[in-house]
Amino acid sequence: MPWTNSSGGSGSGNNGGPWNRPGSGGSGGGNRPPDIEEMLRRSQDRLRGFLPGRGLGSTGLIIILLIVVGVWLLSGIYFVGASEQGIVLRFGAYMKRTAPGLNYHLPWPIETAYTINVTGQRQITIGYRTADSDDAQAGQDIPAEADMLTGDENIIDINFTVQWVVKDAGAYQFNVEDPEGTVKAVAESAMREVVGRSQFEAILTQDREHIQMEVRDLMQKTLDDYGAGITVTNVIMQKADPPGDVLAAYRDVQAARADQERARNEAEGYANKVIPNARGSAARIVQDAEAYRQQVIAEASGQAKRFLSILAQYRAAPDVTRRRIYLETMAGILKDMNKVVVDDSAKGVVPYFQLPNMLNGSTGGRQQNGQSGAQQ
Repeated sequence: MPWTNSSGGSGSGNNGGPWNRPGSGGSGGGNRPPDIEEMLRRSQDRLRGFLPGRGLGSTGLIIILLIVVGVWLLSGIYFVGASEQGIVLRFGAYMKRTAPGLNYHLPWPIETAYTINVTGQRQITIGYRTADSDDAQAGQDIPAEADMLTGDENIIDINFTVQWVVKDAGAYQFNVEDPEGTVKAVAESAMREVVGRSQFEAILTQDREHIQMEVRDLMQKTLDDYGAGITVTNVIMQKADPPGDVLAAYRDVQAARADQERARNEAEGYANKVIPNARGSAARIVQDAEAYRQQVIAEASGQAKRFLSILAQYRAAPDVTRRRIYLETMAGILKDMNKVVVDDSAKGVVPYFQLPNMLNGSTGGRQQNGQSGAQQ
């Protein structure tokens, strides 16, 4: 049934189609569709009111076209900040990278420009989440990320932070789908590889700095192979501990090792004190023995030389030498005795001896007796 009822009606005014609106005009009490030509004409009349002269004409159309083209061309101007790099896409394909400052690209839809911050420090945490993180596990450790196997088949809990910057905005934007997720995956893989080559005790003590540098270099090599356009600036190990289930037992073991080390140091200190003293005493004894040896040898050599000299004298004058030796020997034997020896030639004569020293002290009686016996 047509929208307009030509068979007539009661004139209630609601028998029209979708354009059946009261007061729309028309004859015979019916409504007609809006006149498109009339709407265009009214629009042109309104546009003429904004333009000089009596109408658009060809000149007016050219002016409008030039204005539109100018605005379209100016839309290609864009500014890149000092900390940013610009990238230009042509029909969605990467074309070039632009430096900081005022730049230009062909307007949309031919080319599109994006700016990316390349100097801002970015970081990601592995094994834990900071309290200000948007993650649901903020402020908590993540055992699935933190627990790693060492080279000596022990489990260690490592939390670390990776800091990185963008070095190539184009590669960062288009070569990897999820740059942050890629950095996280590469960091965890590199840390597990380095820890798997290291010893448990070394990781906890002296090898932390070496491990951080090795992980950073390995991450950088992997990201460069991916063409990610990222520079890893630092890897910081926040924590390296045994798993929480055995942490108390491990600390007990460490305390026992500390006691062992202290006892060893004390023993070494005592040994360092006693051994030099013993060595000094031994050296002194050796030196004394050497001196005694030299003394005995020297005395023996002197006695031998004396004997040889006496032998030579004896061979020259046996009787005189024999008598002299006898007298010297008797003088040596009797020098400490309180006796007086009288020659046979003094028989029958009472000799007079001045023996003042022999008459002193308790030996006076014995000296007198000896003198009397000699005189007799």
